[in-house]
Amino acid sequence: MKHATFLRFFLPTATAMVLFIALPIVSVLIQSVHVPHDRVVVEVENCTPFGCTKSTVIDQAATQKLRDEKPLGRFVGLAIYTDRSHLAFAEIGEAWSRAGGIGDFLGRVMNLPFYRALAFTLTYMVLVTPLSILLGFVVAVAVNAIPRLFRGPVIFFSLLPMIVTPLVGALILFWMVDSRGIIGAAVQWLANDANLSLKASTPLTWIMLIVYGTWSTAPFAFVVYYAGLQTVPQDSLESAMLDGATRWQRIRYIVLPHLAPLTVFMFLIKIMDNFRVFEPIVSFNAAAHAQSLSYFIYSDLGGETRLLSSAAATSVLTISGVLVLLSPALVRTWRQFGKA
Repeated sequence: MKHATFLRFFLPTATAMVLFIALPIVSVLIQSVHVPHDRVVVEVENCTPFGCTKSTVIDQAATQKLRDEKPLGRFVGLAIYTDRSHLAFAEIGEAWSRAGGIGDFLGRVMNLPFYRALAFTLTYMVLVTPLSILLGFVVAVAVNAIPRLFRGPVIFFSLLPMIVTPLVGALILFWMVDSRGIIGAAVQWLANDANLSLKASTPLTWIMLIVYGTWSTAPFAFVVYYAGLQTVPQDSLESAMLDGATRWQRIRYIVLPHLAPLTVFMFLIKIMDNFRVFEPIVSFNAAAHAQSLSYFIYSDLGGETRLLSSAAATSVLTISGVLVLLSPALVRTWRQFGKA
């Protein structure tokens, strides 16, 4: 392809990437190293026939002038990244010096909001990513093996978690795990504890969110794997059958190697997606027991005091975390293209 033709094809994509990806990231980076200006406070004296009193008031004109001169705010460098709400370097050092052991140290660290959110985010990503991919693969293999007459309805029901709006699906499961719901009542009966609540226990809440995440994201893996199964060489499968290979052996030595590129692709997509987990926490109203980095950003942006700089710093840390997790695949891809 000629360079001019390539540029004509790529220019719209490059323009969209600059406008909607690069520039917002640069804006977030700039905002994360600035904080709003402090209000200018002046002392005034109020005199009455009974005497004079002094009080402090906000000088609106001086405050507005300061904002007009430096609209980005006051430059603080990396101070936001290292404060207690984020990486908390000072608190980490204090916890290390006072901790009685590694368990005590980790307990102190988990009391810090950023690390508590990071712990749930990593746990959710590490468990949901392989479980959803595995479940999607199993369903795809099962659907591909049934007669064509029944594939349509089975595919429809397999895609229901993707068809149903995530918020609606989460609310349905939220009602089901209630103590009056079918799942909540069943858990109480199995545990022989009428006071047991999935919503009141942090470990059970984490399990509930992980189960929902696996269920709701497995259809994506199912669709990709089912499409990939249609491209598996039939000659190789028939030859393996003639040689006496079992179904598991055909899957292990023919199907899985053929679908390996799809698996890598889905792992990359799922890691990025699950690291930004947000909707399940809101839908299940589980913020008291589980908070992710994305929910941390949402909390900073909500309410009357919008902590834009804090939210920007957390966003940058989230992007950095995704890049670190994807770095092995990115380095491998870079080397492959370098050799080519």
